[in-house]
Amino acid sequence: MARHDLIFRNATVIDGTGAPRFVADVAVDGDRIAAVGDLGAASADREILADDRVLAPGFIDAHTHDDRAVLCGPACMLCKMSQGVTTVVVGNCGISLSPVRMGRRPPPPLDLLGDESWWTFDSFGDYAQRLAADPAPVNTVALIGHMSLRVEAMGGDTQRAATDAEAEHMRRRLAEALAQGASGFSTGLYYPPNMEAPTEEVIAVAEALRAAGALYVTHMRDEANGVVTSIEETLRIGREAGAPVVISHHKCSMPENFGRSTETLPHLEAAARAQKVAYDVYPYAAGSTVLMPERLRADVPVQVTWSVPHPEMSGRMLEDIAREWNLTARAAAERLLPAGAIFFQMDEADVRRILAHPMAMIGSDGLPHDTYPHPRLWGTFPRVLGHYARDLGLFSLEAAVRKMTGHTAEVFGLEGRGVIRPGAYADLVLFDPATVRDAADFSAPTRPAEGIVETWVNGQAAFAAGAATAARAGRLVTRGQA
Repeated sequence: MARHDLIFRNATVIDGTGAPRFVADVAVDGDRIAAVGDLGAASADREILADDRVLAPGFIDAHTHDDRAVLCGPACMLCKMSQGVTTVVVGNCGISLSPVRMGRRPPPPLDLLGDESWWTFDSFGDYAQRLAADPAPVNTVALIGHMSLRVEAMGGDTQRAATDAEAEHMRRRLAEALAQGASGFSTGLYYPPNMEAPTEEVIAVAEALRAAGALYVTHMRDEANGVVTSIEETLRIGREAGAPVVISHHKCSMPENFGRSTETLPHLEAAARAQKVAYDVYPYAAGSTVLMPERLRADVPVQVTWSVPHPEMSGRMLEDIAREWNLTARAAAERLLPAGAIFFQMDEADVRRILAHPMAMIGSDGLPHDTYPHPRLWGTFPRVLGHYARDLGLFSLEAAVRKMTGHTAEVFGLEGRGVIRPGAYADLVLFDPATVRDAADFSAPTRPAEGIVETWVNGQAAFAAGAATAARAGRLVTRGQA
């Protein structure tokens, strides 16, 4: 009789490939799935009767800002493990905690990861060593941010194009980080520390991706009026650098662009026939980032998520704060700085169209250090499963799981992850398909999701009985390496 560490009995298996669900037993030994099928003759140290519940690959959060959170222990990652997330992609939007030291508070949006006390990693190798010495409870896939590289190479003087020498310095630093286990390069061309970088500068730095077979991931220059032009710029960078492309949190921002996903999605489909391109999306019609007073609009409501000088204003609408202070919205925002906010700037029909497309991956874009975060930090994955798949029927549960597991693993080159099959890593989530749902909303953004029974990372229970366990089984996962 075969003996295993763990067996799930009579589980409804959704395997991450998009294939129809099936009922089977699943056995785990160590960090791997040992067998899938009728395992009635086998036994295990722990057996879980999974009747009427779904066993899926652990969810892969394709877009996070968890660079610091993964260093802070299980409590800091409860927001993800309670959703069934077992792997996070960090370093997005041009913002990565390495390879740069900061002697003073970094410029926004780099400060989304914390003040200068957190910016202590001279190299990605140092960051990787910290993860190895003090493992996270989830797996980490790391990107290197263009903004971080720019601040170091240009001595903080980022309101201009880099010189050839500065761009070459960034390229060398990126190549070094890729050799040390990073999986790609990200830009945030929308933001002031990055926006003066011409396309040619980005291509020059991204040239390091070619030899490493690494990814180019971008918060594009413009997600509003210039969204199509920005897509073209993104595709060009990928082609000239010889790198697969991931467009971050694809959206069509601002009321005058509502409905333009009918234009952008066919554009991306056509591009995908000629080069590797994918995108992630979060399931909400509001975004969140640092508060930039010069970009406020009267037709976009704003909710404050944090403020250094006025922490008591976290969670309040900017319009109400301005009225209370007898100021314009812009003047009130300037008084709140440094600060962050939620921007209600998208159309729900676009969100649904972008979510439903087969190219879509799911990424939370959650900001774990905000005082009053966007509810996507705690609710993204159950919201896709419950609200969009089950309640609205926008796509099947199998398609939903694929968008957050197998498809994402394929795009990021995560060998042995995102699927349930013998030999794959035992990153797993057990959930109730009838009750799974997001409980976080804009008035109570940190309520844990419902219906997630247990989450396993590399074969170890990371979330159970509504709480994080003490396990720290996460690993640094590098593109193309098992």
